[in-house]
Amino acid sequence: MRVPVVGAAALGVVLAAALPGGAVGVPEADLAYHGVVSMVGGRVDLRLAPRNYGPSGVPDATVRLRWSVAPVSKQALPAGCVRSGARVMLCRVGALAAQSVARQIRLRVRLKGAPSEVRVEIDTAWNGGAVDRHRHNDRQRVLVLATGDEYSF
Repeated sequence: MRVPVVGAAALGVVLAAALPGGAVGVPEADLAYHGVVSMVGGRVDLRLAPRNYGPSGVPDATVRLRWSVAPVSKQALPAGCVRSGARVMLCRVGALAAQSVARQIRLRVRLKGAPSEVRVEIDTAWNGGAVDRHRHNDRQRVLVLATGDEYSF
């Protein structure tokens, strides 16, 4: 039985690909989401500002919103936003240069019933294939009470 011999250069590439953060030459970006959310009578108002702290830009990005209470089935969503399941929505962020803020995403979502609270989880669904070593700031979990108060994240 022959054991293949791997040169040091090839082994370095294999190891780099297996390391956290990805392979050599893959762009690195740090996406984050900040905004404000409020709810009254089962209607949620959400304003979301995607940001890329860099060091590289991303050619395209998509943010995912998961709701603890399902939104009503038939409602208009802003351009670039679609339903991805009973409780999940995806919104296109688009290209995002390093050290920049994307256009604000504004959603008005009607939930089923009139819940006293809802949890919305926000995270990156797609970042154009870039490596994000700081995933803590692109994952938000916000509990919103039906008081009309604004909750910042």
